[in-house]
Amino acid sequence: MPNERITEKIVRDYLADLQYYNVSSIQVEEQMSKDLRISSLLKKASKRGSGRGFPEFIISSIDHPNFIIVIECKASLKFHASPNLDRFNDYAVDGAIWYASNLASDFDVLAIGVSGQSDQELRVSHRLYVSGKEVKTDLLKDDIFLSYGNYYHAYMHNPVKFQNDYEGILEYSKDLNETLHAKKVKEAHRSLLISGILIALSNTAFRNSFESHKSAKRITKSIVDTIVAELVDADIDSNKVANLKQAYSFIQTHASLSTDKKFIVELIQDIDKKINRFIKEHKYFDTLGQFYIEFLRYANNDKGLGIVLTPPHITELFADIAMIDSDSIIIDNCCGTAGFMISAMRRMIQKAGANQAKIAAIKKHQIVGIEFQHDIYALAVSNMIIHGDGKTNVLYGDCFELSENIDKKGTAGFLNPPYKSKKTDIEELEFVLNNLSILSTNAVCISIIPMRCVLAQRGKGYELKRQLMNSHTVEAVMSMPDELFHNSNVGVVTCVLVVRAHVPHNPLKKTWFGYWKNDGFIKVKNKGRIDVDHNWETIREEWLSAYFNRETKRGASISAIVTPEDEWCAEAYMETDYSNLTESNFEEVLKDYAIFKTLNSN
Repeated sequence: MPNERITEKIVRDYLADLQYYNVSSIQVEEQMSKDLRISSLLKKASKRGSGRGFPEFIISSIDHPNFIIVIECKASLKFHASPNLDRFNDYAVDGAIWYASNLASDFDVLAIGVSGQSDQELRVSHRLYVSGKEVKTDLLKDDIFLSYGNYYHAYMHNPVKFQNDYEGILEYSKDLNETLHAKKVKEAHRSLLISGILIALSNTAFRNSFESHKSAKRITKSIVDTIVAELVDADIDSNKVANLKQAYSFIQTHASLSTDKKFIVELIQDIDKKINRFIKEHKYFDTLGQFYIEFLRYANNDKGLGIVLTPPHITELFADIAMIDSDSIIIDNCCGTAGFMISAMRRMIQKAGANQAKIAAIKKHQIVGIEFQHDIYALAVSNMIIHGDGKTNVLYGDCFELSENIDKKGTAGFLNPPYKSKKTDIEELEFVLNNLSILSTNAVCISIIPMRCVLAQRGKGYELKRQLMNSHTVEAVMSMPDELFHNSNVGVVTCVLVVRAHVPHNPLKKTWFGYWKNDGFIKVKNKGRIDVDHNWETIREEWLSAYFNRETKRGASISAIVTPEDEWCAEAYMETDYSNLTESNFEEVLKDYAIFKTLNSN
């Protein structure tokens, strides 16, 4: 006769083997929970329809309070899961789902249904619920128990989880922008204020003492003093420390910040709770850059400077295209808030695995950035500090001057240069050539630049294309979505240019052109461009497969021999399938062309 207690013992033994009972931060409870939030939600979670619910196992962690695991057991395999998963009292998976639905208002839940009377016949099924909805993940394999760390990893690496958290942080950035505007904190200072507080919060003494200071003036002084102390402890050059101290000095002297203790204390607490938690959960993501975009979006300051911060999914795409590994040396000569550097560091550390010595070398020696704007340089340095080292290789100054003193050992160059808004501005391709000058032979330089740069057929633009081909190989050009930079005030149609360094372009070599206009992201009111339907991962794989295999596909990609006199874009060479064209297609193209001409009229 099957006995449910036997199934529960098997589960208990697995949990013991996987160290669930040996980690102080993990709590394994049976039937009931001491956690008031969990207990309250289970009061009306009976599988019979009324009364308290009693899951076999409830697993939580003080380190991750918003994620819990519930396990429901049945003795017989025939009661593992019902066809419609709606017989909560009779089947293991159904019951686990029922408890997850009751807990979903306060938690993200991994529901596990288990049945069987021996290790050999045991069935284990997983259902992950994020924001109350079931989400798919390839990281969870049925019929295998995993450690808590592996379950949490699968949860955190689910794109729905990231998207929810990202939308939450964007919403907070809008609220914070309005709050700081009311306090008369300048747009350019707002991201610096956040980054400075985040650096200060990394100091245990500051974290434990800031609320006890008697006045706002002492708190703001402590913030600046702590920032300087952290920079000094990081072995950053004294001249850099002096420049950074100057950038953050406004915190100590600002009229509102230094006089309103309640406001500054609550601001620090909020930043710790919302931004710091996001950064810790989603490592190596340019969070400060996203706040910078939000804070300058309404100020119109970024347009005059040509500043266009690259969306995170594109910075990660560059790492894919370059095929970077733990031995790569990455150089970004227009690093902005360090978005490319952070994405590169993330990928390189993943490739390094558990090799801590290699990870230390990556952070210290293998990521180099240059930034000319003083306040953005401070953000880049603070961003690297927040994400763990690497900051000593963020250089402040003119890339055309500093590049002469950089060893030409870079294996990959990433850049999104300042976009030209006046005739006197430096051409974007000049920044690309500067990046190439720092790279080693056969290294790859990947840039995202205005489409007009690769279309130029006369003037300085043409001369730069000719110079590029004379010294380097144009491997590929990909046309990017028209509204890729919707969140910025710089409206421009862009492309990704892939160049092989110091190998003159063979006139017989074909260049690959991709039509990458649809990345799955759409504009949503008050949220910007987001991956609403979670299509990006599939699209990314399709793009990369086509790029690496140099596929020719109607309407998507083609290869062609080009010279500096030619237009370097897929649209100039692709065949069009006219059989599916409609009048509305024709109207849409005319609209797109009108927008393109307007945005690229300079």
